[in-house]
Amino acid sequence: MKRICVNCGSSPGFDPCYIAMAERLGQVLVDTKCELVYGGADVGLMGQVADTVIKSGGLAIGVIPKSFADKSHQGLTELHVVDSMHERKTMMFNLSDAFIALPGGFGTLEEVSEILTWTQLGLHTKPCGLINVNGYFDLLLSFLDNSVSNGFMKKEHRDMLLVSNTPEDLLVQMDAYRAPQVEKWVNVKTRI
Repeated sequence: MKRICVNCGSSPGFDPCYIAMAERLGQVLVDTKCELVYGGADVGLMGQVADTVIKSGGLAIGVIPKSFADKSHQGLTELHVVDSMHERKTMMFNLSDAFIALPGGFGTLEEVSEILTWTQLGLHTKPCGLINVNGYFDLLLSFLDNSVSNGFMKKEHRDMLLVSNTPEDLLVQMDAYRAPQVEKWVNVKTRI
């Protein structure tokens, strides 16, 4: 993996553990010679990951829509300003070999969901994982397990989402990852 896309909050969160993990992830990316691809902003967890990568001598590539260009990080290796959020996500996908999510809100959830949906449909085989800082993603993981239990998702597809409490372990999982070769549709016939 040469380039890793990090999706995370444009806010720092209330608990300092979130900023600390953003710093740790940025340092791990530099230590493992991975380039950062991210949403291009200088705020929140996004800005902290980029700041750490830059200060540690790594490469940071940002992709930001024109409507948020005033929030763009000024110290990036590369900054791409695009017309829309759709273009942003497409470019980030094309630039990246893998995807990591730190805590965030709707945007983070949407970006991770889209990457996993594309994998489920066989459109790509890139790994995607979460760093479950302080149990932040526990309820999301329970929701996904519930989807499997209720016949809305296959276990193989649930297992596409890699999870760890540390960036170091998550990168090991990502190196070993192989996308499932299983049809998306759950074949359950029910009769009323």
